Amino acid sequence: MNRPTMYKDRHVVVLGMARSGVSVAKLLHQLGAKVTVNDRKERAECPEAEQLEALGIVVICGYHPDNLVHRDTALLVKNPGIPYSAPPVKEALAQGVDVVTEVEVAYWLSKAPIIGITGSNGKTTTTTMIGELLSAAGMHPVVAGNIGTPLCEAVADKSENHWIVAELSSFQLKGTMDFRPRVALLLNISETHLDYHGDMADYVASKRKLFANQRDGDTAVLNWDDPVCRSIGTELTAEIMPFSLHTRLSYGVYIEPPYDSGTGTNPEETSEPERMIVYRDERLDNGGETCIMPVAELGVPGRHNAANALAAIAAALAAGAPAAALAEPLRSFRGVEHRLEYVCERGGVRFYNDSKATNPMATTMSIGSLAAPIVLVAGGLDRGSDYMELLPIFRDRLRGLVALGETRDKLVSVAQLAGLERVESVQPEEDAEKTLQHAVRKAAAMAEPGDIVLLSPACASWDMFPSYEQRGGMFKKSAHTI
Repeated sequence: MNRPTMYKDRHVVVLGMARSGVSVAKLLHQLGAKVTVNDRKERAECPEAEQLEALGIVVICGYHPDNLVHRDTALLVKNPGIPYSAPPVKEALAQGVDVVTEVEVAYWLSKAPIIGITGSNGKTTTTTMIGELLSAAGMHPVVAGNIGTPLCEAVADKSENHWIVAELSSFQLKGTMDFRPRVALLLNISETHLDYHGDMADYVASKRKLFANQRDGDTAVLNWDDPVCRSIGTELTAEIMPFSLHTRLSYGVYIEPPYDSGTGTNPEETSEPERMIVYRDERLDNGGETCIMPVAELGVPGRHNAANALAAIAAALAAGAPAAALAEPLRSFRGVEHRLEYVCERGGVRFYNDSKATNPMATTMSIGSLAAPIVLVAGGLDRGSDYMELLPIFRDRLRGLVALGETRDKLVSVAQLAGLERVESVQPEEDAEKTLQHAVRKAAAMAEPGDIVLLSPACASWDMFPSYEQRGGMFKKSAHTI
């Protein structure tokens, strides 16, 4: 692509000095751009500043200068989490400067084809699964994006013989222009991140950008059980490969016999040996159907993980992996950290860390995957939801609730409406770790032998913790020290 050469000797602003910002700043500097990196954090909180300045990159910390974006600015690359209402972003848009995220710049430079994965839930698990499947098929995957490694780092020195497997958030996708994955997955859509997007229309439009530049020869993997995903399929040029838990498909990856259309929250339904994962393509020589594996042999439980596996299989097949290579890595797959992660057992009570469940749908699916009575630790950043969608699962599956964070009062109200008798609200203490420790102790005291204490917050972490990873790590530490 010729875009990188457009910025040689031109002024480029990188807004935000997180890992992706540092990576893209270095990359654009190497391409000859005149790079200025700006972060509102104080200099002492920006340890990367010195190494960037040593390369000749201008670094401004502590504030947004008025003249950061000017008439000679050719590009602004922003950290995905920085809102479009930030003054430098507003100024860039007003002056007609392109505003993108780091994944767009990485795409300009990538020689390797890209598999892009997005959705409200299941992105990390599905992305990791795809990496395992392609690795087992000898296809040299590099897993990156929102899952950890910035895309700019992942694409460096990778040839056409590799595959970039990228988890992508709505924040990242909103800042794309030319980004074109060879295979694009949309796993599901539910209400989340409205504090950033403002409304569902903008959120869905950001997710839809994953497919905006696909064309003939590309593949769009869509959840045929999700009405929003299905409607997006009517607009696309790429070949659609659907996946479904509930429908026998004439083409795609599905469960046979299909699950009913319920929520999948009955734990007795999570392991049914008679169900098979099937790939159907009438162009195949064997009558159109290939049985991949029994659902019961998946290494992670729950309907939501069965759906993740279907999506991963579809992506791997679209990339050219042989069907015969897919079953074994899915049997051995044991999930990802902070997603229904088993922690330990104390006094007959098992502890699970599901800190990555940052919206109610994710929490609902996780509770439905566990058979034992559950004491739930939940709560976090208040994005305006009333959490009433949790009422059925609270009523049917919980032993008790311990609520913390900004949403604690809302969650307590839902629990009371559900008829739960064991409900505690944890008030903020002097630091977040002590607050979470207090919550874990209360949950352990509420649980009975054979129960599960589950951290599945249904909320983002940013009211108390800088990341869901830190929240999950503190929960695990607390569980081990009870």
